[in-house]
Amino acid sequence: MAVLEALEPQEVLGYFEKLCSYPRGSENEKQVADWVIAFARERGLEAFQDERHCVVVRKPGQGGLENAPGLILHGHLDMVCAKQEGVKIDFLNEPITLVVDGDFIKADGTSLGADNGIGCSYILALLASTDIPHPPLEAVMTAMEEKGKVGAGHFDTSVLTGTRMIDFNWITDHEILAGCSGDVTFLVDVPGEFEPVPAELSVTRSLRVRGLMGGHCEFDIHLERANAILVLARVLNAVLDAYDVRISGLTGGTQNSAIPADAEVVLSVRPQDVAGIEALVADLAQTVHEEYRRAGDTIRLEVDEAPAPQRAFSKAAGERFARLTALIPNGVLSWSLLTRGVVESSNNLGTLRPTEDGVRLASTITAQVTSRKHEILDRVRALAALAGGGVTVQQYGLDAPEFPYQENSVLLKTAAEAYRDVIGAEPDIHVSQCSLELGMFSRKIPGLEIISIGTELHALHSPLESVNHTSVAKVWPLVKEVVGRLS
Repeated sequence: MAVLEALEPQEVLGYFEKLCSYPRGSENEKQVADWVIAFARERGLEAFQDERHCVVVRKPGQGGLENAPGLILHGHLDMVCAKQEGVKIDFLNEPITLVVDGDFIKADGTSLGADNGIGCSYILALLASTDIPHPPLEAVMTAMEEKGKVGAGHFDTSVLTGTRMIDFNWITDHEILAGCSGDVTFLVDVPGEFEPVPAELSVTRSLRVRGLMGGHCEFDIHLERANAILVLARVLNAVLDAYDVRISGLTGGTQNSAIPADAEVVLSVRPQDVAGIEALVADLAQTVHEEYRRAGDTIRLEVDEAPAPQRAFSKAAGERFARLTALIPNGVLSWSLLTRGVVESSNNLGTLRPTEDGVRLASTITAQVTSRKHEILDRVRALAALAGGGVTVQQYGLDAPEFPYQENSVLLKTAAEAYRDVIGAEPDIHVSQCSLELGMFSRKIPGLEIISIGTELHALHSPLESVNHTSVAKVWPLVKEVVGRLS
């Protein structure tokens, strides 16, 4: 028996469960894209995918709307793959294990992928329907959205003819999204200047940052949660200032679009310094725990025995990495001067990974104003130039523009009227600090009207991610009503 079989609306949740059976982390979308293509062709629909596994499915209009202007439906196939400590899963090959907990669908110890699996499920349900009136549909399900919006950035919009777009990549059912920020991701490469570990540094210890909440790099950035990579850099700076240490084995975070919940480094130290380093780390652990306790983080700094590395960063390279990383702007960087309480710009230092030559940091800037986004990136470039030692900064993926609010949008007006009639309440017409792929489509297709309809989701990009299935039951009639009014 399927886990979600008893839940309604089954025509949506059944497809969500099917999507969860396919591995679909960013850059691993081929299996699920192939399944969508097969799903479409079984129903006689035109379907194709590009080289990055973005999928397009076309369906003729029905129910009297056969000759209406075309409608583009949009979602993204990929998900952020995060897991709790101790959970064993091969995200490249294994499915997500679903759990129903009251009104909520969760995963067993991992992220759920409701972002954006639920949105794609609405699209699949519309494509499969035989009795829902709708205009001619062009369903676009992009790839690598969670990793720099690479799929949408390279997507050839000339294959589309629609003049209106409904996106389903939103996180609440009491809003209609009518505008959003843009973002840009950058990579910082720090050379390690690798050398053999000095003989006197004969003791090896791992230093791990654990227990953080993590979360979404945009929806949760204002909550002031700790960033594990920055905590690691802070501790490293304290250790390097006090002791002769070499570092290696640097790693942290799951994806640039998620606040990192873990990070670690290997320390090569002198035997007589072990006790002092452990005491220093214990003292810092208490300090950072108290600092972030109100944000919900229960930070742990763990020092354990570890195998000796074959090589390590030079002393200068290790210090350069720790100091540079600690200075990279992170978190909320400015607040909107137009809308009180809304973030204007932020940065999330998301991942830390070893490279052949040293280590690489990946970070994502989100901003409502394009110039502010590039001003922040220029600050990081200036910081790298001051750091020296061959440190470089480069853009990764595409520069995603903001999607501006369209006050006179007929699509927005139609959706708002449908919301009142179906939900029985006034929708909040929202412009968000988050960055979606909508700006890319609005820039490439002049005059395109866009809205986003969402479902109640929580704790995105983390193992606590969940979706309220009663919200799906609330939103699905709204989706049908909106598409049915687009004559």
